[in-house]
Amino acid sequence: MRLRKGDIVELGIERAAYGGRGVARVDGLVVFVSGTVPGDRVMARVFKKKKGYAEAHLLELIWPSPDRIPAPCPYSGYCGGCQWQHLIYERQLEYKREHIRESMARIGGLQEILVHDTIPSEKIYGYRNKMEFSFSDRRWLLPDDYEKGESEGDFGLGLHVPGTFYKVIDVDACLLQHATGNRILREVHRSVQNCGVPVYGLKSHKGFWRFLTLRHSAEFDEWMVNIVTSEYREDVVEPLSEALCSSVDNIKTVVNNINSKRAAIASGEREIVLSGDGYIRDRIGPYSFQISANSFFQTNSSGAEKLYKKVMEYAGLKGSEIVLDLYCGTGTIPIFLSNLAKEVIGMEIAESAILDADRNCRANKVNNCRFVLGDIRERLSAIRQRPDVLVIDPPRAGMHKDVLAGVMDMATDRVVYVSCNPTTMARDLGHMIQDYEVVEIQPVDMFPHTYHIEAVAKLVRRKKTRQVIR
Repeated sequence: MRLRKGDIVELGIERAAYGGRGVARVDGLVVFVSGTVPGDRVMARVFKKKKGYAEAHLLELIWPSPDRIPAPCPYSGYCGGCQWQHLIYERQLEYKREHIRESMARIGGLQEILVHDTIPSEKIYGYRNKMEFSFSDRRWLLPDDYEKGESEGDFGLGLHVPGTFYKVIDVDACLLQHATGNRILREVHRSVQNCGVPVYGLKSHKGFWRFLTLRHSAEFDEWMVNIVTSEYREDVVEPLSEALCSSVDNIKTVVNNINSKRAAIASGEREIVLSGDGYIRDRIGPYSFQISANSFFQTNSSGAEKLYKKVMEYAGLKGSEIVLDLYCGTGTIPIFLSNLAKEVIGMEIAESAILDADRNCRANKVNNCRFVLGDIRERLSAIRQRPDVLVIDPPRAGMHKDVLAGVMDMATDRVVYVSCNPTTMARDLGHMIQDYEVVEIQPVDMFPHTYHIEAVAKLVRRKKTRQVIR
């Protein structure tokens, strides 16, 4: 059968692809279908046809997979936040492990790497300690909205429709965050919608309200509210801050980030503290951490403890080693390793994260960590002493080629690579295997109901035989 755009076909979903879509085959051609899971039998319409694959929309579920369950969220299937609420959690863990194995083989050329079973998350709902919501003047309507006769709205506060940058689903709650966060979300929605000041248009680039970011400390039950606007207007943001603090007891601080640029990022060129100290505290294992609005901190605190314990295990420290941690963020990994190392050096490009890292060391009475501020591509060569262990925890894009070259030149005996993206992890490790053996990889699930997965890889430098020249 020769597939064409617009064809309606019956498909049996065979496996789950990285990205959350189901995979079927028609005469050997791979067809990706969103909203499906292995074992589903579906009718789908082809909307994209390329030489090597096709993409199709789910039209009808003929019979469900035994692994399919009802999704509890009313926005499931429309919002880009979750892809697998309709898939039993045990299968999510299996598919995430398989995604790592597949990426290592296909991208990294690592066919026989030991990938352990995925360590599960303690919570599968309410686990996120950070949520970012967007304001929009173009609210995306769901089928129920059309049935009510509504036309496209001019106000939305919520999460993006997959594949769009300007259409936002107006959400009442997100099941991935604590219930108090949903209460704050509704309070901000009501206040902003009634204040008379326009939200920011992602196409027009006009308006005031841009993002709402909520952070929560489960350990201390503290909340941070970060309101991102296009300019500073004390007469507008101060009343909102006061209203939130008076209605929700656990709000520790409210900050206002000013982003006057077109880039749709939930941080700003400057920050005004409207209430509190401008930070909250959280705990991972025995250590407490101070977190500011724009600092990186793992979004699943209990999962982070499992992740860092695996980093400690793979580092294999005896107490005399010097450790270098690239992309150290707020100092979480350096502090976790501090009791087992002689010295830990962290490198980070964000100044606010470095300030938090220094504060976190003082708060935890850690005095053998120091931090280097700057672009790792430029500052890595400034590390004069060769570390015994190198920890690499890069962003989703993986290591820049110049950083990778610097890492290889450093020739550290042991490397622990932490990743939130199997594809870029496989790419980087594929380059490193010329000098390193990838001993094992441990997946840790920090993002239930999504295809995202954290993983820790243990690398050991290969011993090279020296040639004696006579």
